[in-house]
Amino acid sequence: MVHLLMLGVVSHSIIVWGQHFADALLRSRCPSSRAWQTRRLMLLHAGILLLVVAIPARWWWPTLAGAVAVGAAVAWHGVDLARQVRRALPTRFRFSVLYYLAACACLPVGAGLGAALGYEETGHFQSQTTHARLVVAHTSLNLLGWVGLTVLGTLALLWPTMLRTQLIDGVERWTRRALPVLAAGVSTTALAPALNLRALAVAGLAVYLLAALAVIGQLGRLAWRKPPGHFSTLSVGAGMLWLLTGLAWALLRSVTSPGWEEMAEHYAGLTVSLVVGFAVQVLFGALSYLLPSVLGGGPTLVRAGLARTGRWGLGRVLVVNLGLVVCLAPVPSWVRVTCSLLVFVALAAFLPLALRAIVAGIRAKRAAAALEDPRDTPPSPIPERPSWGQALAAVLALALAAGLGVALDPAAAGLGTRPSSNATPTGHTTTVAITMRNMRFEPAEVLVPLGDRLVLEVVNADPGQVHDLVLQGGTTSGRLGPGQRARVDAGVVSADLDGWCSVAGHRQMGMVLRVRTVGPGQAAAPSATPHAMPMPHSMPGDPATTDPTAALGPAREASLPPPPESRLHQITLPVTEQTMEVAPGVRQQRWTFGGTAPGPLLHGRVGDRFEITLINNGTMGHSVDFHAGALAPDEPMRTIAPGETLTYRFTATRAGIWMYHCSTMPMALHIANGMFSAVIIDPPELDPVAREYVLVQSEVYPGTEQTGSDYAAVTGEHPRFVVFNGTADQYAAHPLPVPVGQRVRVWVLNAGPNRGSAFHVVGGQFDTVYKEGAYLLRRGGPSGVGGSQVLDLAPAQGGFVELTFPEAGHYPFVSHLMVDAERGAHGILEAR
Repeated sequence: MVHLLMLGVVSHSIIVWGQHFADALLRSRCPSSRAWQTRRLMLLHAGILLLVVAIPARWWWPTLAGAVAVGAAVAWHGVDLARQVRRALPTRFRFSVLYYLAACACLPVGAGLGAALGYEETGHFQSQTTHARLVVAHTSLNLLGWVGLTVLGTLALLWPTMLRTQLIDGVERWTRRALPVLAAGVSTTALAPALNLRALAVAGLAVYLLAALAVIGQLGRLAWRKPPGHFSTLSVGAGMLWLLTGLAWALLRSVTSPGWEEMAEHYAGLTVSLVVGFAVQVLFGALSYLLPSVLGGGPTLVRAGLARTGRWGLGRVLVVNLGLVVCLAPVPSWVRVTCSLLVFVALAAFLPLALRAIVAGIRAKRAAAALEDPRDTPPSPIPERPSWGQALAAVLALALAAGLGVALDPAAAGLGTRPSSNATPTGHTTTVAITMRNMRFEPAEVLVPLGDRLVLEVVNADPGQVHDLVLQGGTTSGRLGPGQRARVDAGVVSADLDGWCSVAGHRQMGMVLRVRTVGPGQAAAPSATPHAMPMPHSMPGDPATTDPTAALGPAREASLPPPPESRLHQITLPVTEQTMEVAPGVRQQRWTFGGTAPGPLLHGRVGDRFEITLINNGTMGHSVDFHAGALAPDEPMRTIAPGETLTYRFTATRAGIWMYHCSTMPMALHIANGMFSAVIIDPPELDPVAREYVLVQSEVYPGTEQTGSDYAAVTGEHPRFVVFNGTADQYAAHPLPVPVGQRVRVWVLNAGPNRGSAFHVVGGQFDTVYKEGAYLLRRGGPSGVGGSQVLDLAPAQGGFVELTFPEAGHYPFVSHLMVDAERGAHGILEAR
């Protein structure tokens, strides 16, 4: 929509009317014929059509072709203007055409940056910082350069004409002086991202704002002498205010932004205010004046045209501007939807009014030409003057639209019943800062003295995610976009309160907040919250419900130790029953090999001999089955009773990652209760790597701490958690470190007992994939450019992947069976 509006509507008007003004100001004709000017517009619109189709579809070559076509059309327009300036005699208002030339220099470069953004969006390279820097440069050149310079250069002469007042010397002088400063500001802001100098971008934006303020300040002097009274002047005047406001807001937020990503987010807000508030309002306001004037026919017909384009002018301007303020404010999403629809209607009303004015003007001009005596021309309508009735109607329309939005989602607007307050108010207010990040509230628990009034200062720091905070009883922050803030007044707290994010699925993913009361006079304190990548672990009513405020203990060591020097591996595996943590705040009885679930990791080479002593210290029969050995299962895999011992011997004859597990029936229950692990037998000539990790995926079906797994859930294949190395979330709370630019190998075994695995590293690509004893892909293979995204494993299958990490950052790893990732099969590889 932004490209359709800015290129299809605004850019077309800039080229057409820019050429019209250049012809008038230079008192010369365009060097190109009308036929070639038409071809130029056809090239522009062909490029726009390609862009509006290719950008959403992420088609790189059509996006590039569209950007080239648009840039070429504008460059062609600029070349004609330069030829026209060089041929024309010096004129007083030649400086306005120089603004057009500077603007034409901006768009081709901005279009090229837009093509680079399209290239990035297709996934050819992925870097949030690079993307953000491209956004800043692209927005600066296209909005501030192409549109901003053109509008400022035009309004210096058009604004006094629209107000029907004389041009004062200050306007002309300051506009001449401002051009090089504005051009320097745009150039600096656009060049700074390439140099990775964010402070320079902020300085360029400040320079541009000061120069724009100087020009618009002089135009404001004219408005003070002759206040705007028609839709055209009201709309253009409001557009100039939006330009200054948007620039000031973007500058303020850019100064406080910690990095390019946050600065790009603020530029997104700048885009909304400049596209709708500035560019569209200025365009429609100027056209409502220009169209009747260009049609001609004398002052009478011009006034008639102005009267038709200015119908309900004040009301339309108020609806657009007040509605835009509402849409940019942190209001509930339905309020934003209803008000934005009303803004759209107010803007779209210009089109039928303009068409009506054109048709009426043409007819009146023909009728006047047919009159023998021009004095017989009928009186023209008188343009409307601003009225309080229109203002009141606009405010009421917006109030009704906002009321409709509240009615569609009352909880998001804070309407609901709060818990009754039986506590004696203390008169004290407790204020707590709440940050929304990584699908969590931080802190996730707030302690507040009984009887205190609680105020929550909420900020959404989750890039790309919309969140809200809804407290028990309906009090809410409303939907907050990235970087937005809200103040939530929970009132006097007389009992514990629960809060959550009401966006679909976010509450189930652990985005909950707890307000807990403490004795009067005790200091309020937030609870510590571990840094984690939360995912849903249970549904309402499940017997195992995670506590999102619970801190996980130390994560299980995932690094693969080197194989021992001895070729004989003698291992003792005592079977025990222990209560262990399987997810934040959830504990379950586990049946273990060697006191851990999964059991000990074994590592050897082809030809190594293994001698395993199984000691059953449990309360029921158990056994062990090593997939790494090939032998008749009758004796070594038999079930032994509590107190008995069994010796299991085998020789590793084949490489791979092999599962071992208890094979006592019901086997699914024994595996689900933790009786499994892995034996890694290195393939010959294994390439060296900087880090090597082992992840064993399994399912958890918790019942209670005393009973272990819920067998009905096991047989029904309804896991509550799917985990790596025994515990949900542990490698999100405690990321695994990896070096930037060096090779990393990750061994993966799917222990099941029931679910498949689709191991994937977000932001990473595998250049080596080894599965079930064979390389599916190997670095340096025949093509040299092949890659893989997923290692797919059925229960009991295993393999490894190798990859490098191109830049520092957090690379989540998941099972791409996404419901299992959301059950806990996820973690983070932290490249540094």
